[in-house]
Amino acid sequence: MTAEKQTKEKIGTPIPLYLQVKQSITEKIYTGEWQANDRVPSEAELVIQFHCSRMTANRALRELTAEGLLVRLQGVGTFVAEPKGQSALFEIHSIEAEIVARDHQYSCKIIKLEEVTASVALAKELNISVGTRVYHSIIVHFENEIPVQVEDRYVNAFAAPEYLQQDFLSVTPHDYLSQVAPLTQGEHIVEAVEADERSAKLLHINIGSSCLLITRRTWSQAFTVTSTKLLFPGHRYKLKGRFSS
Repeated sequence: MTAEKQTKEKIGTPIPLYLQVKQSITEKIYTGEWQANDRVPSEAELVIQFHCSRMTANRALRELTAEGLLVRLQGVGTFVAEPKGQSALFEIHSIEAEIVARDHQYSCKIIKLEEVTASVALAKELNISVGTRVYHSIIVHFENEIPVQVEDRYVNAFAAPEYLQQDFLSVTPHDYLSQVAPLTQGEHIVEAVEADERSAKLLHINIGSSCLLITRRTWSQAFTVTSTKLLFPGHRYKLKGRFSS
């Protein structure tokens, strides 16, 4: 028994069992015994290993997930989290390029690709007339098969008339639009939000989980090209901005 434990027991304040579980898991991660994407013991396995209650094991895993060390996938298991990805706040890059730059595998899933007509709110966002043709896409982007971003994008059809004909499994909307309507100006609004039912399902997180939402508009010369919402699970991503005076 260590001197620290002896001291704590003498003054009647032993380390809570859930913290012991957390410390054991954290130590294995930081020493490299458990690598990113390794499966960690289930609640039932932790109960046996630490002779604790299911509630204690759940609390340890829940808190480590909230702290970003673990990822819990419903119906699959709990895994060591990848170090948080980093997305540029003041710059606009392809998420595929960001993921590949980390030597990770990029993939995506197309949820929706359609033509709609501009509502009053959307017409204002894109600086077009109400009822004008607009293209709409929803794409989930994956890093090492883990969803890291939901991209919900509206595109001015005048700026990119062939948008719906593109194979977005091979080229990201960002990369395609950079070719046909080169960016000359951009606008970001960053918010902290909670995942709704649809977002939670797409990102494999719990309803109410903390997320980062970037609402972005882009321009190419005289055209407002896109109005896009980019949703990131908060525990898997961080934003970095650099500026100078």
